[in-house]
Formats: sequence, structure tokens, C-alpha cells
Amino acid sequence: MSIISVRDLVVEYEGRRVLDGLNLDIEPGQITVLLGGSGSGKSTLLRQILGLERPKSGSISIQGTDITGCSEDDLNKVRASIGVAFQSAALFNSLSLEENVALPLREHTALSPSIIDLIVWMKLAVVGLADFGKLHPQELSGGMKKRAAVARALAMDPDILVLDEPSAGLDPIVAAELDELILFLKETFQITALVVTHELSSAFRIADRMAMLFDG
Repeated sequence: MSIISVRDLVVEYEGRRVLDGLNLDIEPGQITVLLGGSGSGKSTLLRQILGLERPKSGSISIQGTDITGCSEDDLNKVRASIGVAFQSAALFNSLSLEENVALPLREHTALSPSIIDLIVWMKLAVVGLADFGKLHPQELSGGMKKRAAVARALAMDPDILVLDEPSAGLDPIVAAELDELILFLKETFQITALVVTHELSSAFRIADRMAMLFDG
């Protein structure tokens, strides 16, 4: 059974159809890479899957819940099962790496500070940043920021990891290292990943399945 199933999805903005009857299945425990050029609708699809917007028609089922028609409470439960690393990393410059990764745990759990500190260290260790937790985002390289964003996305132990253009702006060596991290996460934690990219070399390295989005 697909962990995410998109059926006949139609999205319009001011009468302009961006997604026109889109269908997509994402299988559990696999890396699905979504390819498409600029303006093809990739970001629109991500907003739909994250429940940030409602479609004109169609359905999106995530672990059996149709998020296009569910209550806000049910939608928040689904969102809690998804970790997102944004293209820009979206780290808070005023917070250290430790504080950035701890933020969702402090906001959405009742865990003690000592347990949160342990989880944060573990997540930073997984992405190779265990020794950099006291640093702030502006003190990091681009690749380290991307890894920190992945660590924060993993903080709540999500079933699904969404990575938006993870290798964008990175040199080929650093991008390849990030690809290896994504593969490590899949193989070690059996996590399901949806990776949005336009980098073919990265896609061929990490993908179990590929989906191409062209003109919606």
C-alpha cells in the first residue's frame, strides 16, 4: 500500500491550472525523486502534500488519511509524521544548531530538557554534525546548513522525509556527500523520502523511483 497516494489532483490559481489531474504513488521505505523544471508545479505539489493549500479537486491520502477533506486536528496528526528540509534550510540564525533541532521537540512534545538534549545530539550525530551543535547557521558552510536542516527534519522521528532541492547551490563533491547521507537514512532507518530536485546526477544516485512533472 502506498504511503502517499495522489489521485486526479487539480490545483488552480486565479483560473490558471497549475496541476491538471496529477496522479502519484509514493511507496514506503523508498526514495521517490520528483523531477521537473522551474515552474513545472513541484513546489505546488509539495504545498498540497503538506496540507498548506487545498486543491480544486482530487485527493491526497497519507497513511490512509485523505488530507483534502479531513479536520484540522487530523491534518496536524498527519503533518507530525512528515519531516521537511527546505531548499534554503530555513534555520533560525538567532539559534544555535542544537536549538534549531530542539525547536520542534520543545514546541510539540512534553519531553524533559535532558531527553531533548540527548535526541538533539543523536540527530546531529546522524548527519555528521555532533561537534557543531553550539555554532549558529551563519558560521556554517552551505553543505553543513543542509545537513542541519535534515537533522531538524528528523527530530520528531517522522515516517516520511521531504527534501526540497537538497543539493541546490552545493558543489558536486558536497552534493554527492549529501546524497550518501540520504541513502544512509533510508537504509538505516527504513525512512520514506520524497526528494524534489532538478539535478539528474543526484536523482540517479539516490532514487528507487522517479516521477517527472511537466506542465502539471
